[in-house]
Amino acid sequence: MSAADARLRTAMGLVLLACMPGVMTAFWFHGWGLLFNLLLCAASALCCETALLAWRGQPVRAGLNDASALVSSVLLALALPTLAPWWLPVTATGIAITLGKHAFGGVGRNLFNPAMLGYAAVLLSFPLQMNHWPGQPPGLLESLQWVFTDAGQIDAWAQPTVLDSLRHNRSLTLDELFASHPGFGSVGGRASEWINLAFLLGGLFLLQRKVYGWQAPVGLLAGLLLCSLLAWNGSGSDSHGSPLLHLFSGSTMLAAFFIATEPVSGPRTDQGRLLFGLIAGALIYLVRTWGSYPDGTAFVILLLNLAVPALDRLALRRVQGTP
Repeated sequence: MSAADARLRTAMGLVLLACMPGVMTAFWFHGWGLLFNLLLCAASALCCETALLAWRGQPVRAGLNDASALVSSVLLALALPTLAPWWLPVTATGIAITLGKHAFGGVGRNLFNPAMLGYAAVLLSFPLQMNHWPGQPPGLLESLQWVFTDAGQIDAWAQPTVLDSLRHNRSLTLDELFASHPGFGSVGGRASEWINLAFLLGGLFLLQRKVYGWQAPVGLLAGLLLCSLLAWNGSGSDSHGSPLLHLFSGSTMLAAFFIATEPVSGPRTDQGRLLFGLIAGALIYLVRTWGSYPDGTAFVILLLNLAVPALDRLALRRVQGTP
């Protein structure tokens, strides 16, 4: 194993370790569906990776050892709705590994973030299944029935997410909305505020271990914080939510510390990474408040993946002082 391969494997292992607080917290709130997502995504990722490496004539064992496919599968599983039918995570993972990674030449060559490409593809293709999140998660046996037999109608017990409820609110003040919606907690979503806090702790661990720099995550959080602060008009019925609500709802901390920091599809320069994060945070806020989707992280990241060369060139010009 080369030194570069060893560094990649170590970094991916640390990322998986840093995900564990968020995974365990999400499992506590969302139940067995998250575990099924993780198992289905991981198994699909390893199968696709093995088949594509063999088809391309690449060493299979070395390709699997870098754990990059496993990291993508975990991030994808965390983004997908819990208790989605089994074919949804399988399809999303297949797209992520096939089109997001190997279509561009494999590890280290992907243009787009693989996990976000897989997520966006199934979100556009299967909006009904992707926009239903359960309220109170069922037990193990009932969860198995929902996932593998697709029994019943999921919208009989699904409820809008906190960000979706906020975006469609027209009559209630924020205080009334917090009091009336069981999904709201102290500052954000009842579950998502704790899940975001867990991913924040995992992200700080990665920063402390110098797996990546601070520019992208701090930029994203700063962009989101600044936009939500400038647009915040108190707790009226037309409010888009406080800065704390946006920081601790949805996929904020997962996006900041585990998605925007993907090294291959992101900028190469520190200044480019900071710009990437700032623009991502601002765009996420715009999508949440005025877009068609309650979060929009995947579309924002994929759009900025296309802008990476321009961001790096702009950053280099600023450093060199050229027009």
